[in-house]
Amino acid sequence: MSTLAGRVALVTGGGRDVGAGISLALAEAGAAVGVNYHSSRDEAEAVVAQIVKAGGKAKAFKADIADFESVKSMVAAVKSEFGGLDILVNNAGLVLRKRFVETTPEEWRRQIDTCLYGAIHCCHAAAPLLEASGKGRIISIMGDSSRIGESGLAIGAAARAGTIALMKSLAREMGRTGTTANSIALGLIESAHDRSWLDANHEKLVRAYPLRRLGQASDVAPMVALLASDAGSWITGQVISISGGFSMV
Repeated sequence: MSTLAGRVALVTGGGRDVGAGISLALAEAGAAVGVNYHSSRDEAEAVVAQIVKAGGKAKAFKADIADFESVKSMVAAVKSEFGGLDILVNNAGLVLRKRFVETTPEEWRRQIDTCLYGAIHCCHAAAPLLEASGKGRIISIMGDSSRIGESGLAIGAAARAGTIALMKSLAREMGRTGTTANSIALGLIESAHDRSWLDANHEKLVRAYPLRRLGQASDVAPMVALLASDAGSWITGQVISISGGFSMV
């Protein structure tokens, strides 16, 4: 039996890498899925086509999550297409790996506008629909640097740490309507990084993980599906690390 039958999900950055895996998993569980993209239209449409071929419901929605008006229009379009919204997955992000002293204010703004303001925009636009659902779910995806810090990722980590605080605050504020809000903090996901950099550093990277492998989208999507379902209805305000043991705090 489909655990998310009759529910509607919106996955930002839902056409690529981890986002694509999440979109497919939620559709497999029975949800109608809005697959958001900014510039990766072909990838988003491919995910939609895969869901529809399997008998599910999905549609691609273009929006720049750093632009509040764009996000509001997207959420309105999702409601018009599917009748409401029950699950919001804040997956889209922008993180630049660079020594802090070498970063520029423009780079700060780009990352904060996407990673922090993007989550704020999506949550604000979606909140009325999520609360009206009675089973609203907000799940924010981020790197584990947001919890433990990481050299070269100071700005992205800071922006995502702000998203963690947002999730905890919304968990308290929206809980009375049955809405949950959680964060998932990831270790290094293989498909989300430059292949040449991974190949050049693979042996060193793998040694940092007790399980001796890097993550896959398939390691993340089942937890998102759980948190989105009734089985996750008493889990809120949490930061769940899926990191292959890279961090244990």
